[in-house]
Amino acid sequence: MYLNDYCRVLIGTVGYHNLRNFSIGPKLLPMLQSMDWPPGIEVEEMNWGPIAIVQRFEAMPDPFARVVFLTARPDSRRVGEITLWRWRGGLPDDENLQARIGDAVTGVISIDNLLIIGEYFKIWPPEVFVVDVAPGEEEAGEVLTPEVERRVPEILATLRRLALEPRERLPDFIAMRGESLAVK
Repeated sequence: MYLNDYCRVLIGTVGYHNLRNFSIGPKLLPMLQSMDWPPGIEVEEMNWGPIAIVQRFEAMPDPFARVVFLTARPDSRRVGEITLWRWRGGLPDDENLQARIGDAVTGVISIDNLLIIGEYFKIWPPEVFVVDVAPGEEEAGEVLTPEVERRVPEILATLRRLALEPRERLPDFIAMRGESLAVK
């Protein structure tokens, strides 16, 4: 069941290139772009800086109804574990916000920075979801580890589901709020 005939949905990939599992977004981008999507679904890499993304969203005459991001956020989860987050807004304190803007200006690619800066400029639609794949240790490389590679079909199916299904048919999410995302 499709969200509806008039909704625009963005699937955005966020992540560095050539950092093995941290590159899940850029690595799966070609697969996502080659999938058969109904009208209104856009698939893009979102590594071109939060301020540029804010400006693009502000200039759109027809905003997105839903945004779904694919990324890899470092933490202590088992490599390849998939966590579904729902962005609930909120901003960190001013010092943390300034640190994120500084990171963004210097080219740091971070879903946390993107979400917080987008929140500050009020660009996000009511539904913003993050498909977060646990990357494990940071290391250079062009291929995903076997643990993550095995999850690719499930990741693609999850992104498709989040892009197409109405809210009431979506899975449960963990709430993600800006004030809980401290700069590390």
